[in-house]
Amino acid sequence: MYYEPGVTPHGLPYDPFKSCVIPRPIGWISTIDAAGNHNLAPYSQFQNVTFDPPIVMFSANQDSQGRRKDSARNAEQTGQFVWNMATYALREAVNITGEELPPEIDEFDRAGLTKAPSRLVRPMRVAESPIQFECVYLNTLRFPGVAPMGAADVVFGRVVAVHIADDALDERGMIDVLRLKPLARMGYFDYTYVDNRFQMIIPGGNRAVLAGLEGSPEKANAATRRA
Repeated sequence: MYYEPGVTPHGLPYDPFKSCVIPRPIGWISTIDAAGNHNLAPYSQFQNVTFDPPIVMFSANQDSQGRRKDSARNAEQTGQFVWNMATYALREAVNITGEELPPEIDEFDRAGLTKAPSRLVRPMRVAESPIQFECVYLNTLRFPGVAPMGAADVVFGRVVAVHIADDALDERGMIDVLRLKPLARMGYFDYTYVDNRFQMIIPGGNRAVLAGLEGSPEKANAATRRA
């Protein structure tokens, strides 16, 4: 099949676009507004951007009424947000926090989640989540789109603190991803989680390249200095 988005119809019973770029990690973003209201919402357009310094982004479309999402607005106004890892065990809570609600409704309470104080930023962390990033807001790229929901705010933040639960690490000191089962978004109403892994190492033995693949600034810089 072939179609041109927004120009020619795809002719399918469901739009295939979001099901083509999969799986997508979930940006479970907690923020606080100027009035002290807590917000927690999942975004499936989320990713790390670079590792030195560590920067992440989440993309928030407008709500069903064409308004900007609380997460984007709060991050801009307060200059802070937190990413919480969404896992298979927390899937029901993640789903509840995706509901469209007024700013004064606390999604932590609605989903039965525990607030954990952050160290360097004001937004709370999800205590039940095994990994969280405290982030300071950097900037927003706003993309226009078809009303009411098509426009998107792509919010970038620098990671200034990382929390990893002790039992999230295996005996080698690595993230035990198969035990944590990080949740990921697919298309339609479908999700998946990480339940397998395999390794591939780029050939050539370039230590800086391999350190970049690992995401280690210290090893990458040391390898570059030795070169």
